[in-house]
Amino acid sequence: MSDCALAWRPPAPMSFALQLGVHRRGPSDPTFRSGPDGSVWRTARTPDGPGTVHLRFEDDLVHARAWGPGARWLCAKVPDWLGAADDLAGFTPAHPLLAEVARRVHGPRVGRTGLVMEALVPAVLEQKVTGAESRRAWWWLLTRHGELAPGPAPDRMRVVPAADRWSRIPSWDWHRAGVGPQRSATIVRAARVAHRLEEVTGLDDSAADTRLRSVPGIGAWTSAEVRQRACGAVDAVSVGDTHLPRLIVFALTGRVSDSDQDMLDALEPYRGQRYRVQRLVELSGVRAPRFGPRYSPHDFREL
Repeated sequence: MSDCALAWRPPAPMSFALQLGVHRRGPSDPTFRSGPDGSVWRTARTPDGPGTVHLRFEDDLVHARAWGPGARWLCAKVPDWLGAADDLAGFTPAHPLLAEVARRVHGPRVGRTGLVMEALVPAVLEQKVTGAESRRAWWWLLTRHGELAPGPAPDRMRVVPAADRWSRIPSWDWHRAGVGPQRSATIVRAARVAHRLEEVTGLDDSAADTRLRSVPGIGAWTSAEVRQRACGAVDAVSVGDTHLPRLIVFALTGRVSDSDQDMLDALEPYRGQRYRVQRLVELSGVRAPRFGPRYSPHDFREL
């Protein structure tokens, strides 16, 4: 079995849980495990095939070891995953909350996996359902249709299915996973043009958004969630999210609002870095009140 190793010095101290946590779909995610020593196990379906990578931090170095046909690809991409290509030079967190969190978490740096379908499928599963429902669906589908993780990975880790496998999952398995026909059809449509969607990592953000949203069932919210993770799009805001507007508006203005427009207005001073601000607010620990004026936010997740 192919394997490789990498030692890389990051530009600043970092937490794997912080940098890679955006890719974890719940505590039972078959593609992600955290070790008691702070290390992380991840699986991925790379252009070269399935792979497993183990990451640990020691002596100011990130140590990566990977196994499987995709091992060398994974080792080469570890710095990108951890935000090496992210430029913090133009970001000025003027709001006191943002400044404090940015200092505490060293940025945060926005990584990019370069893997579109891996980000797209769980995003579609999250459309218009609770987090618990989407996480169970992800676990169920990977447990039954994903490959065993290469190398000495922890038990029950899986690699996401290849695109053609997603397109061949029978209707009864989607039903057993709790995935309705609208979401499963979106995933199948995306899988059939996966080669075109994977190309968005080489496009500018506007073109990437346009291509993703050309697939029926992928709207503004889903596109942003994919571009954030696969492309490292630091300005891609998750418009259409059920809870995010209230959190961001409250954190930045002290007001309570569920309006996407109010959220965008609050983020406007940070245009070009709005997803970074979104992450800082999410990491701040701030919780918006559960009561207050209610709006009817337009749901852009399935358009």
